[in-house]
Amino acid sequence: MMNSPGKLSVIIPLYNAGDEFIPCMESLLSQTWTALEIIIVNDGSTDHSAELAEGYAKKYPHIQLIHQCNAGASVARNRGLEYATGEYVAFVDADDIVYPQMYEKLMKMVLEDNLDVAQCNSDWCDRQTGSTWQSIPTDRVRSTGVLSGPDWLRKALACRRWTHVVWMGVYRHDVIKQNNISFIPGLHHQDIIWSTEFMYNAKRVRYTEQSLYKYFLHDCSVSRLKRSGQKNLAYQRHYMKITRLLEKLNRDYSDRITIYPEFHQQITYEALRVCHSVRKEPDEEIRRRMIAEIYTSGMFKRMITNVRSVKLAYQTLLWSARLYKWRDKTVSHHRLARKALKIY
Repeated sequence: MMNSPGKLSVIIPLYNAGDEFIPCMESLLSQTWTALEIIIVNDGSTDHSAELAEGYAKKYPHIQLIHQCNAGASVARNRGLEYATGEYVAFVDADDIVYPQMYEKLMKMVLEDNLDVAQCNSDWCDRQTGSTWQSIPTDRVRSTGVLSGPDWLRKALACRRWTHVVWMGVYRHDVIKQNNISFIPGLHHQDIIWSTEFMYNAKRVRYTEQSLYKYFLHDCSVSRLKRSGQKNLAYQRHYMKITRLLEKLNRDYSDRITIYPEFHQQITYEALRVCHSVRKEPDEEIRRRMIAEIYTSGMFKRMITNVRSVKLAYQTLLWSARLYKWRDKTVSHHRLARKALKIY
């Protein structure tokens, strides 16, 4: 089916959202933009989420429900893109809500200025306490006029409060299809790679500082889960991979766009996340393995070579010294242990 002008396809990966899926769907049904199709991809839910989705799909003709075996949000989003018929697409997490005028505001922006993407601000809310704050403070970045994708990404990264989340915008479907942009299966925080590549290909972008989406934080959020031991190591490997994929994107697009210093430095910042996790890891054996993989994966080299500012150079040198110290300390402990075993 041909894309119809002004039509928006909203894709929702659904996995065990439970009753939190109800306010999400009700917020979408309350949208003031009516040229809307909603595609729910049930990712093998084992609770009553699928039954809730089936009820909505039966009641509303513009809601489509697709079932798949559990494969993760990336696969679900890619599957939704295959079924989307809108000129633009958007993504929603099944336990969040969308403010009533979000898509009217963003779709008017894209149609008025022939944009490839319109992005908005969001409110973050702690589900337990109800505490709410704006994701991007207006003293960091204000609403913009039309920018190229790389110029907006540079500005957004420079503010240090913008996050790589795909649910803060609407995206031209043809840009995704023509450039084969897809979500990487099994990768945590896959939004980082997807949004970076999309912006590298976007010609016309606008941002509004108005919060139009409400993101709920809870103890089971991927970014808030407290991990240690083997689970922490497995999780940090995702960030190690992200640094490699970001560097590959910079190489692949270097002859098409300007690779700004901010594009290099986001690699260093992602690498520093891993360094911080080493400091917090209580299991000495896991810490040793994490430090070893920081070097063997090439992440340490990427962290160093992508520095483009004095401030970040200082942070990187500080962490380099710490890693060397911890590695030497760990090696010394193992040598002492081996000597003790020989004595007995």
